[in-house]
Amino acid sequence: MASSDEYDYNCPVCCEIFKAPVFLSCSHSVCKECLQQFWRTKKTQECPVCRRRSSNAQPPINLVLKNLCESFLTERNERRSSGSEEICSLHSEKLKLFCLEDKQPACVVCFTSEQHDNHKFRPISEVVSSYKVAEHTERQIKQQFEKLHQFLRDEEEATITALREEEEQKKQMMKEKLEEMNRHISALSHTIKDTEEMMKASDVCFLKV
Repeated sequence: MASSDEYDYNCPVCCEIFKAPVFLSCSHSVCKECLQQFWRTKKTQECPVCRRRSSNAQPPINLVLKNLCESFLTERNERRSSGSEEICSLHSEKLKLFCLEDKQPACVVCFTSEQHDNHKFRPISEVVSSYKVAEHTERQIKQQFEKLHQFLRDEEEATITALREEEEQKKQMMKEKLEEMNRHISALSHTIKDTEEMMKASDVCFLKV
């Protein structure tokens, strides 16, 4: 349960530690946001505690209470950070339960609160253990997928390399065949030229005779 000291710093409307508390003419203090929301709902400027009408539409900030609340929160946070277990920010109880609906840790007071009405709870140690198993399984699956992806990347790279080498070999073979054909064509051209010259020479000799 919350300590008696903490109750001294609780807003009577939201029942949480005061946030920007304002000071009403009736001497009651309320969170500024809580008061504004209350006034908007009721459509009248009255104190949420004693219902006394407030003459000031903009009540002043209760600086003393504000500073006390900030000091209290600072000290409480320091106490929590020095402990091994997390503490409920609403009730200052150890977070020993886990709400399955809200997916968040809860204390024994949260368990009985209206906010978690009809919600299912599990011991937080049990949930943490389950999450650790799930994380381990997820990590193993990711590792297997990474191995598979690496294998596929290696296979793809090897296939691309083989195709490039095959393409280069085909290009080289085509180049060699073209060069060979050019040599044959060149040789044939020379043969035709020589034959034509021989025929011309024969014709000249024939005419002279």
